[in-house]
Amino acid sequence: MRTGITPGQDSDYTGYDLVMADNLPQSAVLVADGGYDSDKIREDIESRNALPMIPMRKNLKVRKAVDMTIYTLRNVVERCFNKLKNSRRLATRYDKTADSFLGFIDIACIRLWLRHLAT
Repeated sequence: MRTGITPGQDSDYTGYDLVMADNLPQSAVLVADGGYDSDKIREDIESRNALPMIPMRKNLKVRKAVDMTIYTLRNVVERCFNKLKNSRRLATRYDKTADSFLGFIDIACIRLWLRHLAT
């Protein structure tokens, strides 16, 4: 698992390099929301021999198709973030330092994982 904090006003592009710098397992498809729609990110995904499933911005003239069956799997990740935000401490960010906030994110993720294992 990789967690990091970027400023709230930054684009999603800045977080992409942070996550993809890790030694991740090879995947066939990378599913992301429209915030990651850029030529640089698409080229990087394709250079990793993966297929980008990212909806394109509406203002682009040349459009690439997105398989909606695969794209709907992104909902699993969105539900995970929703479960994490059920923790009031994460949703409102009471912690003053980034280290303590990231530590609590790790604790909340472990709690979700243990709950998942118990079922």
